[in-house]
Amino acid sequence: MLYQAIVVSLVVFLTVGGQELLGFTQLGRPIVIGPLVGLLLGDVQTGLLLGASLETIFMGVVNIGGAMAAEPGLASALAVTFAINMGGGLGVALPIAIPLGIIGVEVKTLIYVLVVGPFAGVFDRLAANGQQKKYTGLHFGLWTLQWFLYSLIPFFAILVGSKATQNAINMIPDTIINGLSVAGNLLPAVGMAMLMKILWENNISVYYFLGFLIVAYFKVPLIAVAVMAIVIGVVSAQNDFRIHKIEKKAEERPAVVTTGSSTGGQVESDDEQ
Repeated sequence: MLYQAIVVSLVVFLTVGGQELLGFTQLGRPIVIGPLVGLLLGDVQTGLLLGASLETIFMGVVNIGGAMAAEPGLASALAVTFAINMGGGLGVALPIAIPLGIIGVEVKTLIYVLVVGPFAGVFDRLAANGQQKKYTGLHFGLWTLQWFLYSLIPFFAILVGSKATQNAINMIPDTIINGLSVAGNLLPAVGMAMLMKILWENNISVYYFLGFLIVAYFKVPLIAVAVMAIVIGVVSAQNDFRIHKIEKKAEERPAVVTTGSSTGGQVESDDEQ
């Protein structure tokens, strides 16, 4: 059991943590973690089957910015481990995976806020002073600490066993679960506000209100809105490129020299006129 706890926690550390370190490489997906955990625990077939099944469940879960719904990596690692130990399939894994995915993303956010958040000012100061080595060291140090703490969740969950883990989940009051759900629903708005604060430009703000109008009142699917945005982006880019070429030609145009009258002999250029 200790071997399983160490191996699975290491998998979570390297895949879920490595995914965010390397830039959302999809290492933390169930389709990757399931077979990997199955291979290390000696049951590749169960890992493959459960990894594919859990991927279909969590396929639409993509946590970007403040929009976070669940943590499929942690849920998949623990669900596959418990299913292998109990000799079950998706019927064993599913009741554990869903609540663990929801709780896991909240714990991940909490650890991030408590561990990484207080150092935001330190990063700004190091960047302003050009202390690149200290900046890099602090970055990797906090990443290691954050995901080490996160990997302790599967470590202790496997040590105490699947039944104890399920009982602990069931003991959480409904008010707390509901509160976490409400907080999770608010996070997308916070993330959107943060992105708008960075990207907002008054001259293109009309597109934001246009998108809001199309989705909120005309109920157009998001895929159609995305296609409209691509078309608008392409047309705007073409117009900007055309204007840039006209301005460039105007700057490169040679000065026109005119000859004055025979009596005055005055020569003037465009700039002098």
